[in-house]
Amino acid sequence: MTINYRLASGVALVAMLASMPQASAEAPSNEELLSRIEKLEAQNAALMARLEDVIEDRDIERVPASEGPDLATETLASQTGFVSTNAAYGFDVLDAAEQVNKKPIIQLEARADDRLATPLTVSGSIVAIANYQESNRPSKFGYLMRNPTSANQIGDEVSEALIHSAQLGFTANFSDWLSGYAEILYNPQQNFGSGTIADLERNQLVMQRAWVMLGNLDESPLYALIGKVDTPFGLNDTVSPFTNSTSWHSFAGLAYGAQFGYVDENWMIRAMAIQGGAQFRAANAPVEGTDVPSRLNNFAVDANYTFHMDGENQLMLGASYEHGSPYCQSYPVFHLNPCDENNPAWAAYGRLDLAGLELLGEFAETTDVWPGSAVPDPTNPLSVYEAQKTRSWTVGGRYGLGGTLLSGKRDSYVSLEFSKFRAGDDGAPWERQNQVVLGYSKYLIDNVNLFGEVIRADGFAPLNFVSGGNFPDGSTWSDKDAKTDVLLVGIHSAF
Repeated sequence: MTINYRLASGVALVAMLASMPQASAEAPSNEELLSRIEKLEAQNAALMARLEDVIEDRDIERVPASEGPDLATETLASQTGFVSTNAAYGFDVLDAAEQVNKKPIIQLEARADDRLATPLTVSGSIVAIANYQESNRPSKFGYLMRNPTSANQIGDEVSEALIHSAQLGFTANFSDWLSGYAEILYNPQQNFGSGTIADLERNQLVMQRAWVMLGNLDESPLYALIGKVDTPFGLNDTVSPFTNSTSWHSFAGLAYGAQFGYVDENWMIRAMAIQGGAQFRAANAPVEGTDVPSRLNNFAVDANYTFHMDGENQLMLGASYEHGSPYCQSYPVFHLNPCDENNPAWAAYGRLDLAGLELLGEFAETTDVWPGSAVPDPTNPLSVYEAQKTRSWTVGGRYGLGGTLLSGKRDSYVSLEFSKFRAGDDGAPWERQNQVVLGYSKYLIDNVNLFGEVIRADGFAPLNFVSGGNFPDGSTWSDKDAKTDVLLVGIHSAF
């Protein structure tokens, strides 16, 4: 609380006016006026002395009237006694492109930086896009930011203007050590509902992530949580403003489980006990030969180290292991089918930040072959495709232009990224799917990003029925020679 000296002067003036007698018919003499002025000055001095005593008793800070809050730093956050918003935090914790499996770390670091000052922080995000797509194969569009289905992609041209996703996040501080998070997601293009994007099944709200976490980075580098959370495997980030890499689509996991971690300026070490069965994304470990998630029999571990160089330049290197990847099913492959045995996977990755230039790369592969990738070609009885290990890799870079915003972002970025998913033997229709993305971002403010992308997808290899089984003759809808070209613009805003 601050008291301004103008306020004190105003109080003195009011007291002075209140003490003046009512006007009379006879004007006062000069001696009487002088006496009144001396009396008022004495009263004003006594009032000011009393005000000084009040300030000292209450330990109230005095600031000049010209000083006040820095409005430039207040644009990213607002709060009441119980609820607050922080736009920079909301953008980061809800972003599906960067730090995708590090959301609990973002929460811990934001709290350590006093950006989550109230018991409840509310966040929100909306991504709206418009695009035009062409394919050389009717109703086969390999662009990965929507679930491939002919129910939404008809002919050899597609055009859209829609809400890709909308989110609400709630971050709760229960005590100095205990916090929680819950995220509600609306994503008609990427959920597993049936029908078109206008179907009720695809227009549902889901609790995408939720956890209760024990941790306080001000006191300890250790944390632990239980919930529905991204599995700590691989990097799975992208330099593109919107489109996720094929590495993300192949290996980024989301599952029930318990996660434990260690975080300091250099090390980030995480481990997660994952519920068995086929989880929400990219994790599958059989339980008594079924997909019933009745046992914590899957796990993932990840460790990375950051080398800090001059200024803000840094190099991060990391590696991961997952005991049960999603690539364990036999023919016909379907996301929720049980596996006979688990198929582990490993990953290695790195990121270099150097004077406005960011480079990233990662590689992930299963340790054993994917059983469902070995099937005969029903259209050619002489063709038999052998089982292969599943792998994916990504390389990309982006460069920041213009000035630096309050959150540390640059005004704009240009980016280029290539990623590859290999699902089958050489020559198989499901052999691979490649993706190239040229992107541009323009941040109007820290939490509003206008973006554009040009995308080329080579191959059409959706996970479900990737090697066949959804047609009467057992053939596949995959096509390694399918090509999709996309021109896309959009806006990502958050609070």
